[in-house]
Amino acid sequence: MDQPKTVAIIGGGPVGLAAAAHLLERGLRPIVLEAGSEPAHAVRQWQHVQLFSPWEYNVDKAAERLLSSTGWNSPDPHVYPTGAELLDRYLGPLATKTPLKDVIWTSSRVTAVSRLGFDKAKTRGRENAPFEIRYQNGKGPEMLRADAVIDVSGTWSSPNPAGANGLPAIGEGEAQFIISYGIPDVLGRDRARFAGQTVGVLGAGHSAIGTLTDLVTLAHQVPGTDVIWLLRGNDPAKAFGGGSNDKLLARGELGAHFASLVASGQVKVEAGFPVTKIALVDDRLQVTAGSSCCGRHILVDELVVATGFRPDFSFLSEVRLGLDPAIEAPVALAPLIDPNEHSCGTVRPHGARELQQDEPGFYIAGMKSYGRAPTFLMITGYEQVRSITADIAGDREAAERVELKLPETGVCTRGGVEGGTAAAGCCGGPAPVGIDACCMEDASAKVAGKTGCGCS
Repeated sequence: MDQPKTVAIIGGGPVGLAAAAHLLERGLRPIVLEAGSEPAHAVRQWQHVQLFSPWEYNVDKAAERLLSSTGWNSPDPHVYPTGAELLDRYLGPLATKTPLKDVIWTSSRVTAVSRLGFDKAKTRGRENAPFEIRYQNGKGPEMLRADAVIDVSGTWSSPNPAGANGLPAIGEGEAQFIISYGIPDVLGRDRARFAGQTVGVLGAGHSAIGTLTDLVTLAHQVPGTDVIWLLRGNDPAKAFGGGSNDKLLARGELGAHFASLVASGQVKVEAGFPVTKIALVDDRLQVTAGSSCCGRHILVDELVVATGFRPDFSFLSEVRLGLDPAIEAPVALAPLIDPNEHSCGTVRPHGARELQQDEPGFYIAGMKSYGRAPTFLMITGYEQVRSITADIAGDREAAERVELKLPETGVCTRGGVEGGTAAAGCCGGPAPVGIDACCMEDASAKVAGKTGCGCS
Protein backbone atom coordinates (compact mmCIF):
# COMPACT_ATOMS: atom_id res chain seq x y z
CA MET A 1 0.00 0.00 0.00
CA ASP A 2 1.25 3.49 -0.83
CA GLN A 3 2.49 5.56 2.07
CA PRO A 4 0.50 8.77 2.73
CA LYS A 5 2.03 11.95 1.39
CA THR A 6 4.25 13.83 3.81
CA VAL A 7 3.52 17.56 3.87
CA ALA A 8 5.91 19.96 5.58
CA ILE A 9 4.23 22.99 7.14
CA ILE A 10 6.60 25.88 7.84
CA GLY A 11 5.17 27.73 10.83
CA GLY A 12 3.12 26.53 13.79
CA GLY A 13 0.77 29.49 14.19
CA PRO A 14 -3.03 29.45 13.84
CA VAL A 15 -3.02 28.84 10.07
CA GLY A 16 -0.21 26.28 10.23
CA LEU A 17 -2.04 24.27 12.88
CA ALA A 18 -5.24 24.50 10.84
CA ALA A 19 -3.38 23.15 7.80
CA ALA A 20 -2.15 20.21 9.87
CA ALA A 21 -5.70 19.50 11.09
CA HIS A 22 -7.05 19.44 7.53
CA LEU A 23 -4.21 17.18 6.36
CA LEU A 24 -4.87 14.70 9.17
CA GLU A 25 -8.54 14.56 8.20
CA ARG A 26 -7.51 13.61 4.67
CA GLY A 27 -5.21 10.82 5.82
CA LEU A 28 -2.03 12.68 4.95
CA ARG A 29 1.07 13.09 7.14
CA PRO A 30 1.73 16.67 8.26
CA ILE A 31 4.92 17.79 9.95
CA VAL A 32 4.83 21.27 11.46
CA LEU A 33 8.21 23.00 11.72
CA GLU A 34 7.89 25.78 14.31
CA ALA A 35 10.89 28.04 14.89
CA GLY A 36 9.80 28.98 18.42
CA SER A 37 10.09 26.90 21.55
CA GLU A 38 6.30 26.52 21.68
CA PRO A 39 3.56 26.39 19.04
CA ALA A 40 2.21 29.80 17.99
CA HIS A 41 5.38 31.52 19.15
CA ALA A 42 4.54 34.73 17.28
CA VAL A 43 1.11 34.98 18.90
CA ARG A 44 2.83 34.92 22.28
CA GLN A 45 4.61 38.15 21.32
CA TRP A 46 1.31 40.01 20.88
CA GLN A 47 -0.86 38.19 23.39
CA HIS A 48 -1.77 41.51 25.07
CA VAL A 49 -3.58 42.62 21.91
CA GLN A 50 -7.32 42.18 21.45
CA LEU A 51 -8.28 40.79 18.07
CA PHE A 52 -10.59 42.77 15.77
CA SER A 53 -12.50 39.63 14.86
CA PRO A 54 -14.70 37.61 17.25
CA TRP A 55 -14.22 33.92 18.01
CA GLU A 56 -16.46 32.85 15.13
CA TYR A 57 -13.78 34.07 12.71
CA ASN A 58 -10.79 32.67 14.62
CA VAL A 59 -11.50 28.94 14.95
CA ASP A 60 -10.84 26.63 12.00
CA LYS A 61 -13.52 24.02 11.26
CA ALA A 62 -11.16 21.03 11.00
CA ALA A 63 -9.36 22.11 14.16
CA GLU A 64 -12.71 22.42 15.91
CA ARG A 65 -13.59 18.86 14.90
CA LEU A 66 -10.30 17.62 16.35
CA LEU A 67 -10.88 19.51 19.58
CA SER A 68 -14.45 18.30 19.99
CA SER A 69 -13.22 14.77 20.69
CA THR A 70 -11.30 16.09 23.72
CA GLY A 71 -14.34 17.59 25.42
CA TRP A 72 -13.32 21.10 24.39
CA ASN A 73 -15.85 23.85 25.01
CA SER A 74 -16.00 26.32 22.17
CA PRO A 75 -15.89 30.00 23.22
CA ASP A 76 -18.80 32.39 22.71
CA PRO A 77 -18.63 33.08 18.95
CA HIS A 78 -19.44 36.78 19.40
CA VAL A 79 -16.73 37.60 21.97
CA TYR A 80 -13.48 39.26 20.87
CA PRO A 81 -10.47 37.38 22.34
CA THR A 82 -7.04 38.69 23.19
CA GLY A 83 -3.98 36.92 21.88
CA ALA A 84 -3.56 35.31 25.31
CA GLU A 85 -7.12 33.98 25.22
CA LEU A 86 -6.57 32.69 21.70
CA LEU A 87 -3.61 30.72 23.06
CA ASP A 88 -5.24 29.49 26.26
CA ARG A 89 -8.65 28.56 24.90
CA TYR A 90 -7.85 27.40 21.37
CA LEU A 91 -4.29 27.11 20.10
CA GLY A 92 -2.85 25.59 23.29
CA PRO A 93 -5.42 22.77 23.55
CA LEU A 94 -5.22 22.19 19.79
CA ALA A 95 -1.43 21.77 19.92
CA THR A 96 -1.26 19.67 23.10
CA LYS A 97 -4.50 17.70 23.49
CA THR A 98 -5.17 16.46 19.96
CA PRO A 99 -3.19 14.23 17.55
CA LEU A 100 -1.40 17.39 16.39
CA LYS A 101 0.87 17.08 19.42
CA ASP A 102 2.71 14.26 17.61
CA VAL A 103 3.40 16.21 14.42
CA ILE A 104 4.64 19.57 15.77
CA TRP A 105 8.41 19.97 15.87
CA THR A 106 9.29 23.04 17.94
CA SER A 107 12.62 24.91 17.99
CA SER A 108 12.96 23.92 14.34
CA ARG A 109 13.81 26.95 12.25
CA VAL A 110 13.76 26.31 8.51
CA THR A 111 16.92 27.57 6.80
CA ALA A 112 16.45 26.34 3.22
CA VAL A 113 14.04 24.53 0.90
CA SER A 114 14.96 22.84 -2.37
CA ARG A 115 14.22 19.78 -4.51
CA LEU A 116 16.26 16.68 -3.77
CA GLY A 117 18.99 16.50 -6.39
CA PHE A 118 17.77 19.59 -8.31
CA ASP A 119 19.00 23.13 -8.14
CA LYS A 120 16.69 25.97 -9.14
CA ALA A 121 17.83 26.01 -12.76
CA LYS A 122 17.18 22.33 -13.54
CA THR A 123 13.71 21.50 -14.90
CA ARG A 124 13.30 18.02 -16.42
CA GLY A 125 11.92 15.59 -13.83
CA ARG A 126 11.84 18.30 -11.17
CA GLU A 127 8.17 17.85 -10.23
CA ASN A 128 8.77 14.19 -9.30
CA ALA A 129 11.59 14.91 -6.84
CA PRO A 130 10.70 15.29 -3.15
CA PHE A 131 11.34 18.53 -1.35
CA GLU A 132 14.36 18.79 0.90
CA ILE A 133 13.76 21.04 3.92
CA ARG A 134 16.74 21.97 6.03
CA TYR A 135 16.24 23.27 9.55
CA GLN A 136 18.12 24.01 12.76
CA ASN A 137 16.92 22.59 16.09
CA GLY A 138 19.84 23.18 18.41
CA LYS A 139 21.56 19.91 17.47
CA GLY A 140 23.02 21.16 14.23
CA PRO A 141 21.60 21.08 10.70
CA GLU A 142 18.76 18.60 10.12
CA MET A 143 16.95 17.57 6.94
CA LEU A 144 13.37 16.55 6.19
CA ARG A 145 11.98 15.21 2.91
CA ALA A 146 8.39 15.96 1.95
CA ASP A 147 6.04 15.54 -0.99
CA ALA A 148 4.59 19.05 -0.61
CA VAL A 149 5.31 22.20 1.38
CA ILE A 150 2.97 24.84 2.80
CA ASP A 151 4.82 27.97 3.92
CA VAL A 152 2.75 29.73 6.60
CA SER A 153 5.72 31.29 8.41
CA GLY A 154 3.99 34.66 8.56
CA THR A 155 5.68 38.05 8.69
CA TRP A 156 6.04 38.84 12.41
CA SER A 157 9.80 38.27 12.47
CA SER A 158 10.46 40.75 9.64
CA PRO A 159 8.93 44.16 10.43
CA ASN A 160 9.24 47.01 7.99
CA PRO A 161 11.90 49.62 8.85
CA ALA A 162 11.30 53.27 9.67
CA GLY A 163 12.65 54.64 6.41
CA ALA A 164 9.98 55.94 4.06
CA ASN A 165 11.75 54.42 1.05
CA GLY A 166 11.46 50.86 2.39
CA LEU A 167 15.05 50.85 3.63
CA PRO A 168 16.17 51.42 7.21
CA ALA A 169 16.52 55.12 7.95
CA ILE A 170 20.10 56.37 8.16
CA GLY A 171 21.25 55.53 11.70
CA GLU A 172 18.32 53.24 12.46
CA GLY A 173 20.53 50.24 13.09
CA GLU A 174 22.68 52.03 15.65
CA ALA A 175 19.61 53.27 17.53
CA GLN A 176 17.68 50.01 17.70
CA PHE A 177 18.08 49.65 21.47
CA ILE A 178 15.51 52.46 21.93
CA ILE A 179 13.33 51.51 18.99
CA SER A 180 10.41 49.08 19.31
CA TYR A 181 8.89 47.35 16.30
CA GLY A 182 5.37 46.03 15.95
CA ILE A 183 3.01 46.25 18.94
CA PRO A 184 4.77 46.72 22.30
CA ASP A 185 2.84 45.89 25.48
CA VAL A 186 2.58 49.51 26.59
CA LEU A 187 0.24 48.89 29.53
CA GLY A 188 1.85 45.65 30.67
CA ARG A 189 5.25 44.10 30.12
CA ASP A 190 6.77 47.25 28.54
CA ARG A 191 5.07 49.82 30.77
CA ALA A 192 8.23 50.95 32.57
CA ARG A 193 9.95 51.58 29.26
CA PHE A 194 7.39 54.15 28.11
CA ALA A 195 6.02 55.66 31.32
CA GLY A 196 6.96 59.33 31.71
CA GLN A 197 8.68 59.41 28.32
CA THR A 198 8.10 61.29 25.09
CA VAL A 199 7.15 58.52 22.68
CA GLY A 200 6.89 58.80 18.92
CA VAL A 201 4.85 56.23 17.02
CA LEU A 202 5.45 55.90 13.29
CA GLY A 203 2.73 54.27 11.21
CA ALA A 204 -0.88 54.61 10.10
CA GLY A 205 -2.30 51.10 10.45
CA HIS A 206 -4.16 49.35 13.25
CA SER A 207 -0.93 48.45 15.07
CA ALA A 208 0.05 52.11 15.21
CA ILE A 209 -3.32 53.45 16.36
CA GLY A 210 -3.68 50.66 18.92
CA THR A 211 -0.28 51.54 20.38
CA LEU A 212 -1.08 55.26 20.34
CA THR A 213 -4.37 54.61 22.12
CA ASP A 214 -2.61 52.63 24.84
CA LEU A 215 -0.01 55.38 25.21
CA VAL A 216 -2.78 57.94 25.81
CA THR A 217 -4.13 55.66 28.55
CA LEU A 218 -0.62 55.49 30.03
CA ALA A 219 -0.33 59.28 29.84
CA HIS A 220 -3.47 59.58 31.97
CA GLN A 221 -1.87 57.30 34.55
CA VAL A 222 1.69 58.65 34.48
CA PRO A 223 2.18 62.43 34.13
CA GLY A 224 4.97 63.41 31.78
CA THR A 225 4.11 60.78 29.18
CA ASP A 226 3.81 62.58 25.85
CA VAL A 227 2.47 60.95 22.70
CA ILE A 228 3.48 61.97 19.17
CA TRP A 229 2.04 60.39 16.04
CA LEU A 230 4.51 60.44 13.14
CA LEU A 231 2.52 60.07 9.95
CA ARG A 232 4.14 59.68 6.54
CA GLY A 233 1.03 60.88 4.71
CA ASN A 234 -0.77 64.18 5.02
CA ASP A 235 -4.29 62.98 5.88
CA PRO A 236 -4.78 61.60 9.41
CA ALA A 237 -8.39 60.64 8.63
CA LYS A 238 -7.24 57.78 6.40
CA ALA A 239 -6.12 55.94 9.53
CA PHE A 240 -9.44 56.27 11.32
CA GLY A 241 -11.01 53.34 9.47
CA GLY A 242 -14.59 52.59 8.62
CA GLY A 243 -16.35 53.41 11.88
CA SER A 244 -19.88 52.01 11.97
CA ASN A 245 -19.48 50.80 8.37
CA ASP A 246 -16.97 48.17 9.47
CA LYS A 247 -18.65 44.81 10.04
CA LEU A 248 -15.78 43.97 12.42
CA LEU A 249 -17.10 46.28 15.12
CA ALA A 250 -14.02 46.22 17.34
CA ARG A 251 -11.89 47.48 14.46
CA GLY A 252 -14.35 50.24 13.63
CA GLU A 253 -14.59 51.28 17.27
CA LEU A 254 -10.80 51.45 17.66
CA GLY A 255 -10.45 53.86 14.74
CA ALA A 256 -13.42 55.88 15.93
CA HIS A 257 -12.08 56.22 19.47
CA PHE A 258 -8.64 57.11 18.16
CA ALA A 259 -10.14 59.87 16.02
CA SER A 260 -11.60 61.40 19.17
CA LEU A 261 -8.19 61.30 20.89
CA VAL A 262 -6.61 63.12 17.96
CA ALA A 263 -9.40 65.70 17.79
CA SER A 264 -9.10 66.46 21.50
CA GLY A 265 -5.34 67.00 21.26
CA GLN A 266 -4.32 64.03 23.39
CA VAL A 267 -2.18 62.82 20.49
CA LYS A 268 0.14 65.32 18.84
CA VAL A 269 0.13 64.79 15.07
CA GLU A 270 3.17 65.29 12.86
CA ALA A 271 1.74 64.62 9.41
CA GLY A 272 3.76 64.57 6.20
CA PHE A 273 6.71 63.08 8.10
CA PRO A 274 8.59 60.55 5.92
CA VAL A 275 11.50 59.49 8.11
CA THR A 276 14.94 59.65 6.50
CA LYS A 277 17.36 59.71 9.43
CA ILE A 278 17.52 58.69 13.11
CA ALA A 279 20.33 59.95 15.33
CA LEU A 280 21.24 59.58 19.00
CA VAL A 281 21.37 62.95 20.76
CA ASP A 282 22.15 62.83 24.50
CA ASP A 283 20.40 59.49 25.04
CA ARG A 284 17.38 60.64 23.03
CA LEU A 285 16.42 60.06 19.42
CA GLN A 286 16.33 62.82 16.86
CA VAL A 287 14.00 61.64 14.12
CA THR A 288 14.33 63.52 10.86
CA ALA A 289 12.01 63.85 7.89
CA GLY A 290 13.58 65.24 4.74
CA SER A 291 17.18 66.37 4.42
CA SER A 292 19.47 66.78 7.41
CA CYS A 293 19.88 70.52 6.92
CA CYS A 294 16.41 71.55 5.82
CA GLY A 295 14.17 68.79 7.14
CA ARG A 296 11.96 68.59 10.20
CA HIS A 297 13.30 67.13 13.43
CA ILE A 298 11.47 65.54 16.38
CA LEU A 299 13.15 64.59 19.66
CA VAL A 300 11.76 61.54 21.45
CA ASP A 301 12.86 59.23 24.26
CA GLU A 302 11.39 56.13 22.60
CA LEU A 303 10.31 55.36 19.06
CA VAL A 304 7.77 52.72 18.05
CA VAL A 305 7.97 51.72 14.40
CA ALA A 306 4.58 50.28 13.49
CA THR A 307 4.89 50.40 9.72
CA GLY A 308 3.76 46.87 9.01
CA PHE A 309 5.60 43.71 8.13
CA ARG A 310 7.03 41.99 5.08
CA PRO A 311 7.57 38.32 4.17
CA ASP A 312 10.95 36.65 4.51
CA PHE A 313 11.92 34.74 1.36
CA SER A 314 15.60 34.36 2.26
CA PHE A 315 15.31 30.60 2.85
CA LEU A 316 13.46 30.03 -0.43
CA SER A 317 16.19 31.04 -2.87
CA GLU A 318 16.19 27.56 -4.48
CA VAL A 319 12.41 27.42 -4.88
CA ARG A 320 10.72 28.73 -8.01
CA LEU A 321 8.42 31.48 -6.82
CA GLY A 322 5.85 33.53 -8.72
CA LEU A 323 5.46 36.76 -6.78
CA ASP A 324 4.11 40.20 -7.63
CA PRO A 325 7.10 42.56 -7.86
CA ALA A 326 5.46 45.26 -5.76
CA ILE A 327 3.27 43.50 -3.18
CA GLU A 328 5.40 40.32 -2.91
CA ALA A 329 2.22 38.24 -2.85
CA PRO A 330 1.46 35.33 -5.21
CA VAL A 331 0.85 36.74 -8.68
CA ALA A 332 -2.79 35.64 -8.91
CA LEU A 333 -3.62 37.03 -5.45
CA ALA A 334 -1.83 40.37 -5.65
CA PRO A 335 -4.41 42.23 -7.78
CA LEU A 336 -7.11 41.35 -5.24
CA ILE A 337 -5.26 42.87 -2.26
CA ASP A 338 -3.03 45.60 -3.74
CA PRO A 339 -3.44 48.58 -1.34
CA ASN A 340 -2.63 50.92 -4.23
CA GLU A 341 -5.92 49.88 -5.83
CA HIS A 342 -8.15 48.65 -3.00
CA SER A 343 -9.02 50.64 0.10
CA CYS A 344 -12.27 49.06 1.26
CA GLY A 345 -14.59 46.10 0.84
CA THR A 346 -13.44 42.50 0.99
CA VAL A 347 -11.07 40.14 -0.76
CA ARG A 348 -12.95 37.27 -2.31
CA PRO A 349 -12.14 33.86 -0.83
CA HIS A 350 -9.25 32.18 -2.58
CA GLY A 351 -7.26 29.00 -2.29
CA ALA A 352 -4.89 26.62 -4.01
CA ARG A 353 -5.32 28.04 -7.49
CA GLU A 354 -4.15 31.51 -6.42
CA LEU A 355 -1.54 30.33 -3.92
CA GLN A 356 0.20 27.52 -5.86
CA GLN A 357 3.70 28.63 -6.75
CA ASP A 358 5.67 27.94 -9.92
CA GLU A 359 7.23 25.10 -7.94
CA PRO A 360 4.65 22.26 -8.11
CA GLY A 361 3.59 21.20 -4.64
CA PHE A 362 4.78 24.40 -2.96
CA TYR A 363 2.23 26.86 -1.54
CA ILE A 364 2.45 30.14 0.36
CA ALA A 365 -0.51 30.77 2.68
CA GLY A 366 -1.53 32.73 5.75
CA MET A 367 -0.29 36.25 6.45
CA LYS A 368 2.80 35.61 4.33
CA SER A 369 0.60 35.13 1.26
CA TYR A 370 -0.49 38.79 1.55
CA GLY A 371 3.11 39.96 1.12
CA ARG A 372 3.24 43.62 2.09
CA ALA A 373 -0.53 44.14 1.96
CA PRO A 374 -2.46 44.62 5.22
CA THR A 375 -5.95 43.57 6.42
CA PHE A 376 -5.42 39.80 6.52
CA LEU A 377 -8.01 37.89 8.56
CA MET A 378 -7.30 34.57 10.27
CA ILE A 379 -10.40 33.03 8.72
CA THR A 380 -8.98 33.85 5.27
CA GLY A 381 -5.96 31.69 6.09
CA TYR A 382 -8.20 28.85 7.25
CA GLU A 383 -10.01 28.85 3.92
CA GLN A 384 -6.68 28.99 2.09
CA VAL A 385 -5.32 25.86 3.76
CA ARG A 386 -8.63 24.00 3.46
CA SER A 387 -8.37 24.46 -0.30
CA ILE A 388 -4.64 23.71 -0.43
CA THR A 389 -4.92 20.46 1.51
CA ALA A 390 -7.75 19.36 -0.79
CA ASP A 391 -5.50 20.13 -3.76
CA ILE A 392 -2.61 18.11 -2.30
CA ALA A 393 -5.00 15.21 -1.67
CA GLY A 394 -6.13 15.32 -5.32
CA ASP A 395 -9.66 16.53 -4.53
CA ARG A 396 -9.88 19.20 -7.22
CA GLU A 397 -13.59 19.86 -6.69
CA ALA A 398 -13.08 20.69 -3.01
CA ALA A 399 -10.00 22.77 -3.82
CA GLU A 400 -12.03 24.95 -6.19
CA ARG A 401 -15.10 25.19 -3.97
CA VAL A 402 -15.64 28.37 -1.93
CA GLU A 403 -16.64 27.72 1.68
CA LEU A 404 -16.23 31.17 3.16
CA LYS A 405 -18.01 34.51 3.19
CA LEU A 406 -15.89 37.32 4.58
CA PRO A 407 -17.25 40.31 6.51
CA GLU A 408 -17.21 43.71 4.82
CA THR A 409 -14.39 45.84 6.16
CA GLY A 410 -15.84 49.27 5.49
CA VAL A 411 -12.30 50.66 5.52
CA CYS A 412 -12.35 53.18 2.68
CA THR A 413 -10.07 55.91 1.46
CA ARG A 414 -11.88 58.66 3.31
CA GLY A 415 -12.49 56.78 6.52
CA GLY A 416 -15.55 54.94 5.24
CA VAL A 417 -17.72 58.03 5.06
CA GLU A 418 -19.31 57.37 1.69
CA GLY A 419 -23.04 57.49 2.23
CA GLY A 420 -22.62 58.35 5.92
CA THR A 421 -25.02 60.57 7.82
CA ALA A 422 -24.34 63.12 10.50
CA ALA A 423 -24.63 61.99 14.08
CA ALA A 424 -26.54 64.14 16.53
CA GLY A 425 -24.22 66.05 18.83
CA CYS A 426 -21.13 65.32 16.77
CA CYS A 427 -20.30 68.69 15.25
CA GLY A 428 -18.72 71.51 17.17
CA GLY A 429 -17.30 69.49 20.09
CA PRO A 430 -14.84 66.69 20.76
CA ALA A 431 -15.82 63.52 18.94
CA PRO A 432 -17.35 61.08 21.44
CA VAL A 433 -16.25 57.48 21.97
CA GLY A 434 -19.38 56.29 20.21
CA ILE A 435 -18.14 58.03 17.09
CA ASP A 436 -19.50 57.23 13.62
CA ALA A 437 -18.13 57.96 10.15
CA CYS A 438 -19.46 61.52 10.22
CA CYS A 439 -17.74 62.24 13.50
CA MET A 440 -14.47 61.00 12.07
CA GLU A 441 -14.80 63.65 9.36
CA ASP A 442 -15.46 66.19 12.12
CA ALA A 443 -12.33 65.01 13.94
CA SER A 444 -10.30 65.22 10.75
CA ALA A 445 -11.47 68.80 10.18
CA LYS A 446 -10.37 69.78 13.68
CA VAL A 447 -6.96 68.20 13.22
CA ALA A 448 -6.57 70.37 10.10
CA GLY A 449 -7.43 73.46 12.14
CA LYS A 450 -10.85 73.98 10.58
CA THR A 451 -13.93 75.10 12.48
CA GLY A 452 -17.44 73.74 12.33
CA CYS A 453 -18.39 70.28 11.22
CA GLY A 454 -16.54 68.19 8.70
CA CYS A 455 -19.79 66.40 7.83
CA SER A 456 -21.61 69.35 6.28
